[in-house]
Amino acid sequence: MPEIKQKYNQLFSHYSCFEKEQLYNALTDFFSENKRQLLDQNIQNRTKYLTLVMEDIFQSQNASAVLRTADCFGIQDVHIIENQYEYTLNPDVAMGSSKWVNYYRYNKKDQDNTLSAYNDLRNKGYKIIATLPHENDVMLQDLDISQPIALVFGTEKTGLSETAIKNADGFVKIPMYGFTESFNISVSAALCSFYLTEKMRNTEGLNWRLSPEEQIEQKLYWARQVVREADKIMKKLAEDMSLPPLCL
Repeated sequence: MPEIKQKYNQLFSHYSCFEKEQLYNALTDFFSENKRQLLDQNIQNRTKYLTLVMEDIFQSQNASAVLRTADCFGIQDVHIIENQYEYTLNPDVAMGSSKWVNYYRYNKKDQDNTLSAYNDLRNKGYKIIATLPHENDVMLQDLDISQPIALVFGTEKTGLSETAIKNADGFVKIPMYGFTESFNISVSAALCSFYLTEKMRNTEGLNWRLSPEEQIEQKLYWARQVVREADKIMKKLAEDMSLPPLCL
């Protein structure tokens, strides 16, 4: 997990949802009304129902492009597995998306980080779908989205590891009608994200939005990205509002 996100989780862990909302509303005085409206608007379209997982993507431009894709389609969480290669953010490609998307890194030494990521995702209720042709695969348009989906993408060089394939719950492939055997990883992620988020949003009765508490937590995290010296200001606001002290 990125250090900044980890610190954020600790910062408000002892706050109730109401207290978080109080603090957020006070913090909005420190940025423009247009920015507040944008945060309020975008949070309504954010989802954790679909999440993207990258295993050992060593090309920084591709990994960063996936992060940007997630933000553009309202996918809030991205999970990054680093067994052989360290994830490197390319700011020219990511275009600031790392401020708006939560990305979680699995990079502990002397353990299989793919299995760690899979266990974490399953504990959160995800069905793990590997993106590759397989004897038991389904076409993208036929993928069942009746439960939360974690889509796993591998490196273009070697594809997904045997561990990632063997421990997946299912497989999906993108329809292709040309001579080339595969899409670029960032293109694959974009195509899957577009189709599945549209299907998700148009499926009646599917509870894909963030919960009210998740929404206010996320907006607080976003606000910290846009307000200069946000932690210092929040600490003072909490004192003035007689809220529990922040764990800064």
